[in-house]
Amino acid sequence: MYPLVTDLAQAKGAAIAVPVTVSCRVLGFSRQAYYKWRANPLSQRDWDDAHLTNIAIDVHAADAGLGYRLITDEVTHAGITASQNRVHRLCKAQGIRAFHSVRNGKWRKPGPAVHDDLVERNFRAEGPNQLWLTDITEHRTGAGKLYLCAVKDQWAHRIVGYSIDTRRSKWIAVNALRMAVQRHGPVAGCIVHSDRTSQFRSHTFQAELEVHGLKGSMGRVASSPDNAAMESCFALLQKNVLNRHPWTSRHALRLAIIT
Repeated sequence: MYPLVTDLAQAKGAAIAVPVTVSCRVLGFSRQAYYKWRANPLSQRDWDDAHLTNIAIDVHAADAGLGYRLITDEVTHAGITASQNRVHRLCKAQGIRAFHSVRNGKWRKPGPAVHDDLVERNFRAEGPNQLWLTDITEHRTGAGKLYLCAVKDQWAHRIVGYSIDTRRSKWIAVNALRMAVQRHGPVAGCIVHSDRTSQFRSHTFQAELEVHGLKGSMGRVASSPDNAAMESCFALLQKNVLNRHPWTSRHALRLAIIT
């Protein structure tokens, strides 16, 4: 509104100039506030917020599956220090939010793959630590949802790493991978196959793959057979554990999954 006061006061030609006092009174702020802005029209914080907002818009335009937490991750990767709360405030002001697979009855395309599909539905492994599959599942409790990310060694047909959390963030995927590496390292050259959800496309998860010499692999969009072996593992978990009865608390469900 402050620039409008200046424009009205400096009107020329056919336009009628409006005194600053009148404009401020009509627009609902004081002359002191206006003149304070005139002395310093834009603070450094405003400039920084504008720059950060532009980056957030570009990141979200490239991948609409990213919410403010993963946008913060991308911003940090670009060398800019910003808290999640600050990014959330700016994203909220711009109406930036993550689009999941189904919202308001409309299917949304996941973000682009960051790896080729090295598996191509061939889930055979000739030895341990050659092919790991990973995915995230969720289950409702009386206290809210609980999320599980698991890493499965396809040769041994068993879970080698997992992470359980109340939020579906990038860390649930990173922590599951770290557990698998700690238990079964060294694992350089092992293929880690996942879907295209944002947790597995985050820079933090990709950096974790690179640190341990792991090869990322991703299936196609909306193609569950591309990760069918992991899907079937979660289906057995749902049938034999999660769907046995309603869970009143996250803690009880967490213990059931672990045991």
